[in-house]
Amino acid sequence: MAHSLSAKKRIRQNTKRRAINRWRKGRFRKAITEYKETVLHGTVEDAQKQLSDLYGLLDKVAAAGTIHKNTASRYKSRLTAKLNEKRAPAA
Repeated sequence: MAHSLSAKKRIRQNTKRRAINRWRKGRFRKAITEYKETVLHGTVEDAQKQLSDLYGLLDKVAAAGTIHKNTASRYKSRLTAKLNEKRAPAA
C-alpha cells in the first residue's frame, strides 16, 4: 500500500487511465469484429465504409497511446487485405 500522497495519487491516475485504455481497446476490437462479419456476409460497399471508419478509430487509439502506431498500421493492413480478398472474385 502506498504511503506518500504522490504515490496514492499515482495509483488513482493509473486506475483511471487503465479504465480508459480498456474502454478504447474494447471499442476498436468490437468494431473489428463487426467489420469482419460485414466482410463475410455483407456487401463490399458496406465493408468499405466500415473500413474507413475503422481507420479513423485505430488512428485515434494509436494517437492516444493506447496501442502503438505500428500496431494500428498492421491492423489496417490486414483488414484491408480481407476486403481485397472479398473483391477479388467479383473482379
